[in-house]
Amino acid sequence: MSDAPADRIRTGPKGQVQAPRVDDVTERIRTNPKYLELRRKRNVFGWTLTLAMMVVYYGYIALIAWNKPFLSQPIGTGVTTLGIPIGMGVIVFTIVITGYYVRRANSEFDALTRAILEEEVK
Repeated sequence: MSDAPADRIRTGPKGQVQAPRVDDVTERIRTNPKYLELRRKRNVFGWTLTLAMMVVYYGYIALIAWNKPFLSQPIGTGVTTLGIPIGMGVIVFTIVITGYYVRRANSEFDALTRAILEEEVK
């Protein structure tokens, strides 16, 4: 016999067991504590990375706008200025935090999603 509660089991006109309706599954997922945890963790993480990216990007733009002499300092005896490696740093930072997000999403967030589905979609 199934472990599912009686209110989750539906039978058809000839007594055959039917899968739960999608609306029932959706509602059970929405109220699952693991789903609420997943939403909270993902939202906090996403907004934290967004804030970090905005600080780095707009910080660089603010330097360009208000402190051009600092960014126009030459590095060594060549023609490259300090603004070039700082700008490249912004690009590298973007790639690094994207990789960090993907790594965490593929491990922690996907594991929570699988656990939720295993509980609620039977």
